[in-house]
Amino acid sequence: MGMIYIVEDDQNISEIESFSLRNSGYETAVFETAKDFYTALKGQLPSLILLDVMLPDEDGLRIVEKLRKDPLTQAIPVIMVTAKSTEMDKVKGLDLGADDYLTKPFGVMELISRVKALLRRSGKDREDRRLVIGKLLLDDERHAVYVEDRQCELTHKEYELLKMLMFRAGIVTGREEILAQVWGTDFQGESRTLDMHIKTLRQKLGESGGMIRTVRNVGYILDQTAQ
Repeated sequence: MGMIYIVEDDQNISEIESFSLRNSGYETAVFETAKDFYTALKGQLPSLILLDVMLPDEDGLRIVEKLRKDPLTQAIPVIMVTAKSTEMDKVKGLDLGADDYLTKPFGVMELISRVKALLRRSGKDREDRRLVIGKLLLDDERHAVYVEDRQCELTHKEYELLKMLMFRAGIVTGREEILAQVWGTDFQGESRTLDMHIKTLRQKLGESGGMIRTVRNVGYILDQTAQ
């Protein structure tokens, strides 16, 4: 499942959206302002965006315009979420580039259904995707990693490890969870195996490897600010 960005300043609504989507297998990240949302886009592009119209620092319709003018974000599916219910509001949002529209209040089942349908139509419900963080680009469709346009040769485990860290960028992931996800739940080897893979991965990524930080007694995090 892909990553879904929720841009919503009402915490009650964003919590319901995030909880429902996570229960359906999606990863989510919530942003209360356009500023925080734009910052996140520089690190990772989502598979879909749930965008509220009324935000404290910028109108959601203006955000859609910007997304559609940027080559990096113009193909990302966008569902507008708003309390406005007039036909003209909906038409304006769709004309500016929104793919779908949800009017508050809406049911959880309707939300999930709309998200699944839009991802299916856009082809972004596949695991194949591109993750871009800093100077790193992971192209999952080609199973390739690039650092500043230079392809980086990684082993299968190194690739899966980097993919997990990039997909969870900014989030600390525990050692046991990493071992279970990358090496399998039945892994019986030394936990030192993870440390060695992290070491070689950092070396192969060069300066970008500095984004992989060790969180003592917990695990690892891919932190763009650490580069």
